[in-house]
Amino acid sequence: MQHFDVVIVGAGLSGIGAAVHLQKHCPGKTFALLESRDAIGGTWDLYRYPGIRSDSDMHTLGYEFKPWVADKAIADGPSILDYVNETADEYDVREHILFSRRLDHARWSSDDATWTLDVTRTDGEAGTDAATEQLSCSFVLMCSGYYSYEDAYRPTFKGEEDFEGPMFHPQFWPEDLDYAGKRVVVIGSGATAMTVVPAMAKDAEHVAMLQRSPTYVASGPDKDAIANFLRKILPPKLAYSITRWKNVQFQKRIYERTRSNPDSVRKLLLRRVRKALGEEMTREHFTPSYDPWDQRLCLIPNADLFEAIKSGKASVVTDHIDRVTKRGIRLQSGKELDADVIVVATGLNLKFLGGVQFDVDGEPVDFPDAWTYKGMMYSDVPNLVQTFGYINASWTLRADLTAEYTCRLLNRMDELGVRQCTPRLRDEDRDMTPRLWIDDFSAGYMQRMLHLFPKQGDHAPWLNTQSYAADKKMVRHAPLEDGRLTFDNARPQNAG
Repeated sequence: MQHFDVVIVGAGLSGIGAAVHLQKHCPGKTFALLESRDAIGGTWDLYRYPGIRSDSDMHTLGYEFKPWVADKAIADGPSILDYVNETADEYDVREHILFSRRLDHARWSSDDATWTLDVTRTDGEAGTDAATEQLSCSFVLMCSGYYSYEDAYRPTFKGEEDFEGPMFHPQFWPEDLDYAGKRVVVIGSGATAMTVVPAMAKDAEHVAMLQRSPTYVASGPDKDAIANFLRKILPPKLAYSITRWKNVQFQKRIYERTRSNPDSVRKLLLRRVRKALGEEMTREHFTPSYDPWDQRLCLIPNADLFEAIKSGKASVVTDHIDRVTKRGIRLQSGKELDADVIVVATGLNLKFLGGVQFDVDGEPVDFPDAWTYKGMMYSDVPNLVQTFGYINASWTLRADLTAEYTCRLLNRMDELGVRQCTPRLRDEDRDMTPRLWIDDFSAGYMQRMLHLFPKQGDHAPWLNTQSYAADKKMVRHAPLEDGRLTFDNARPQNAG
């Protein structure tokens, strides 16, 4: 059975970045990446719908160690995929990837200080199980993202079997779909819907975005003028670092303002929509019932959604579905939406830790009963770190920090001559008031699945913070030995 010091699960944006950090900061460690698909990139390779792009600027969604040098800060999916592949090749990560391997079960033995991993080969057609094998490792770093690749959130609608055209979720976009000159209805009002609508409107006869309720929308340029100017006069790394700092501070200020004075942010956002679309459209279709950042803001670069609406090629309908018909959708108001194509952009299904079953010394881990430790580890689960980004800032900001923290842990274990690090509650922690894993965020895709996630407490280190500044201080400067993270299981004296 092949053994590695570290196994990284997932070869997407997080996994590739983690591998680079590991090579930089723990150069003596052997490692492998398990990737269930046959390609690098994760989300950016999976999604193929029209207009696929980031909804975060690439100076914060990009890696800290690799400058984003393209003109567009709000980048399209293929450009992001190229960036991830370029990183893998630049740092020789690809040779460490075991493609078409899905981790199903991980079993920890304290006696051996080892994880035994049951891995399914997924060669051939997607999802086809070809064979199983086992690997072992001393440490697992989960970089598998947070949603299911196999199942999207796809409610069924009365009468949809009668519809005569294609009807599908954008996560499973048909490669041969021809929608030129056709009438399209996109069900949903999240980031995917607001990306698909203006992109499809370029070729379709008309695209209607059908929503049950409005979402906050913010428009802005897809290019960062300051970043592009700095790159002309400064070395790329310095220009990138300054821009990254600028954008982190901007994101932080906006989010803090939504918490301290949501009315002012609401007025600002709605004023901008009103300027673009007018009072009636803003009131009916772009004025949510909740405060900004109770759910994610939707970014529309260069006001592309607004421009599509003003051109007459797109429209927004706020109503509830009564039923799907042969030729479209009947709404509860009695209105009919004609459609040749229906895109069901209704969201994601979360999947905690990639759906992997974990056992510790023969006992299955029940993660909903576990406490999160610093948002990265879990009570009584040794040598396991999970990467999970922010809901109020770019994912990679936290992915970089998580990889950096993992390297600190590995190096400290070597210094202490131990094989195991485990977060454990002390007596004063046992009466903590439990809180949700993400507790100030009402988005449906989160609320549907949070009962399956670990809980956070009411004091450090049992918190899943949503603060990049706080996490950066903790990862880089706080002592690892904090009275909760236990380092033990000494390495045998004759071990290397």
